[in-house]
Amino acid sequence: MRIIAAGLHRTLDFVTVVGFALAPSVLGLRGFPAALAYLLAAVHLGLTLLTTFPGTAARPVSLVLHGAIEGAVGVALVLLPWLVGWVGIARIFYVVAGVVILGVWALSAYRVERPSAAA
Repeated sequence: MRIIAAGLHRTLDFVTVVGFALAPSVLGLRGFPAALAYLLAAVHLGLTLLTTFPGTAARPVSLVLHGAIEGAVGVALVLLPWLVGWVGIARIFYVVAGVVILGVWALSAYRVERPSAAA
């Protein structure tokens, strides 16, 4: 069931950007985990600003592609701590971030219904 409409999803994207940007200072992330959080904040902001959401001007990234990218990033974030050997707060943060992104991905309507020509 896709209960998160595109407009709400866009707002949640901006919340995600803030979360990644604040995580290093709030959680005490250092080194690569901190740098990655800042990079993910910038990339997520760029993706959101480049996505054509309903009510926005045409942009280069479709909502469907936006969703595909978020799904892949969510899976990658859940797996990343084990692939690079992170423990402690870095592991917890990235696994939780990945799970949250996957949850939003699973509940978001990435295909916008358009009125049919017959209507």
